[in-house]
Amino acid sequence: MNMREASMVKKTIIALACVLIASPAFAQTATRLTTVEGVTVTAPVISAQGGTAASYQPPGTLVIRTDSANPERFDSFGPGVVFDKFGRPFRGSIQPGARVVVFYASDGYTRLVDHIVVLD
Repeated sequence: MNMREASMVKKTIIALACVLIASPAFAQTATRLTTVEGVTVTAPVISAQGGTAASYQPPGTLVIRTDSANPERFDSFGPGVVFDKFGRPFRGSIQPGARVVVFYASDGYTRLVDHIVVLD
């Protein structure tokens, strides 16, 4: 065997050893799924509505104007749920005419705010 062949054999052995050592690390582990009968989990469906903030804002309520004829009303939002378009907490009040997207859950007639993104 010459030097070139010996070098190729060493590289092949090293490559095979790496494959054998690394393959179990990437293998998926088995998981077991256990179900409990009679348990129902419900979660509110979060929807989104975009528009501009209206000029009149009752306390604890956000009114936005959309493309539809009637303004949309969203209840119970506070200081921890308003973010700017980069995901940072929004400081200050939402100015009339500001473009917003409201993420909310509806429980029939009331739409409770999950969070608000101010685009302007």
